[in-house]
Amino acid sequence: MILSNRYNFLYVHIAKTGGTSVRAALRRLQWRDPYYPAQWLCSRLSHLTGHRIAAKLPRHAKIVCAQEMLPREMFDGLFKFAFVRNPWDLQVSSWHHLKRERPHLLEGRESFDAFTRWKLDPQRPYQYHLDTAITPQTDYLVDLHGRLLTNYLGRYERLLEDFDYICRTIGVPTPALPHKRQATDRSKDYRSYYSDGLAELVGRHFARDVEMLGYRFDGP
Repeated sequence: MILSNRYNFLYVHIAKTGGTSVRAALRRLQWRDPYYPAQWLCSRLSHLTGHRIAAKLPRHAKIVCAQEMLPREMFDGLFKFAFVRNPWDLQVSSWHHLKRERPHLLEGRESFDAFTRWKLDPQRPYQYHLDTAITPQTDYLVDLHGRLLTNYLGRYERLLEDFDYICRTIGVPTPALPHKRQATDRSKDYRSYYSDGLAELVGRHFARDVEMLGYRFDGP
């Protein structure tokens, strides 16, 4: 999550939606923010204390955290945005990411089908790096009553165009989006990874994303 007082925006970073690139592109705006030194200090203090002092908004914080922490008039006046992604495509991206960076989490379940079924099993013990990818994207975007709090939702599927719109809205030149954390084996269409049964399982798990964000298995 990025909060900018100078440019009056709040960016909600949902994992595997191009957010690392967006954060990198917006980083220079943070350096110009009058509150950035205080934000940086709080971030360092939080890290040094093992995040025991609740002094910062985490990278993948839900928007309701900012709503609770910020003064109401300030929160209401922010331009609040996020990027979302087709849930079936997101799961393929997450699997590739874990294969590349945390392959030990896949041991015994190396195939996409086996791993995804295990990951979505409600009886599975909690593991942070798995559960960030199975949390519905809409959980990051709504208040405690399920009401959408963002002003704009960009789509991963049109990342460049929507990022340009966001930059024009907050009144800054659009910086180039660097390519960050790209999967090494994504030549295949995400749909080819799925059997009918697995596609249905993912659709049920992310039913609210499918309904609220307007996605379907075959695309947006």
